[in-house]
Amino acid sequence: MDKFFVQNFGCRATQADGAALESLLAGKGLEASGERSAADLVVLNTCTVTSSADDDVRQTIRRVHRENPLARILVTGCYAQRAPHELAAMPGVEWVVGNSHKTEIAELVTAAPYHGNVLVGDIFAQRDFLSAPVEDAAGDRTRPNLKIQDGCNNRCSFCIIPFVRGRSRSATPEQVIGQVRALAARYREIVLSGINLGRWGREPGSTMRLADLLRRLLAETGVERLRLSSVEPMDFSDDLLHLMAGSGRIARHVHAPLQSGSDRVLRRMHRKYRPRHYADRVMKARALMPDASIGADVMVGFPGETDEEFEENRRFIQEMPFTYLHVFTYSERPGTPAADSAQQVPVPVRKERNRVLRELAAARNRAFRESMVGRTLSAVTLDENGIALTENYLKVEMAVPREPNRIVDLKIGAVTAAGLREAPALPLLA
Repeated sequence: MDKFFVQNFGCRATQADGAALESLLAGKGLEASGERSAADLVVLNTCTVTSSADDDVRQTIRRVHRENPLARILVTGCYAQRAPHELAAMPGVEWVVGNSHKTEIAELVTAAPYHGNVLVGDIFAQRDFLSAPVEDAAGDRTRPNLKIQDGCNNRCSFCIIPFVRGRSRSATPEQVIGQVRALAARYREIVLSGINLGRWGREPGSTMRLADLLRRLLAETGVERLRLSSVEPMDFSDDLLHLMAGSGRIARHVHAPLQSGSDRVLRRMHRKYRPRHYADRVMKARALMPDASIGADVMVGFPGETDEEFEENRRFIQEMPFTYLHVFTYSERPGTPAADSAQQVPVPVRKERNRVLRELAAARNRAFRESMVGRTLSAVTLDENGIALTENYLKVEMAVPREPNRIVDLKIGAVTAAGLREAPALPLLA
């Protein structure tokens, strides 16, 4: 076995795990293949957050086995942790390795023949931290994604993630500082991510919090811009929000999962806040950072969601200063309390509610983009095609393409279908 190919599905944390697996496999003398069809070993690093994510994995397994029948397929990640025997039964799958044993994959595939193709254990006993920066997570190769936290201690009634990722655990401050310092020598913007990022540093005995880590990163590294990925609403403490607002090196970008603006639905979801608590954090962020992008994850069709509760959700969203939404249709996850509910919302109703919120989100996003016309925004250049991403999370078509991986100031001239366009430079007077 000489060449390997790692394909990742799902979130930024999974992308970071995949990058770490590539490093471990290369360390064992294996060579990365540029194409899946040319690999001797194909590693599928999976997601299982929705049924469609599971479908994508199964379809990919069939495709790999059909296109490259001699490849040895190893399935790992969250789907592997949740349903290993389901995957092991598929033609072409040689190994199924859960998140519980993901750190052992490089040893496994290069060792003597392995007797038995399923290696999954107690994820809650996992204390290892698998992480490597993903240097092209967004396809732009200029904004590396660094996972600094894994796992989740919450027990939302719809979510399978704690049972496939384990308990919350953090990279050490020294690990994070060292990785950011190395990345900052090559990249202008670095994205910090995790399964539950706001819980960084919350392990017993730790006194540091996410804001404290950010201060050390600003003081001890040369990073030009840090961006936080998703942070649970109640982890946006006053301290963290004031730090974000007061530093010119932290992107003014707040993403706080909402799930629902209905108090009753939040209770059934076992979320740890009520709409009024969420509103307090979001309005605080808007007051401190008037030009920030503020986004949320929102779920429609949760079991028992009535027309009245959906309207409460829609109205709450309308009142919040969101600039974008990620709208998800509820998907039953085996093993979660919500999946056992007898009050499942009909799929057509779920889809219609999704459409309503997507249209609302699109209107809000366009209004936010229109408010930027005439302004000068700081942005990181992404690629050779003349696209940049602003500090407040808007794509801009540059009038004159700049070299990728630079932070530039762009005067906004117009709104496009999905982003913004830089104003053309004024001609020099003779």
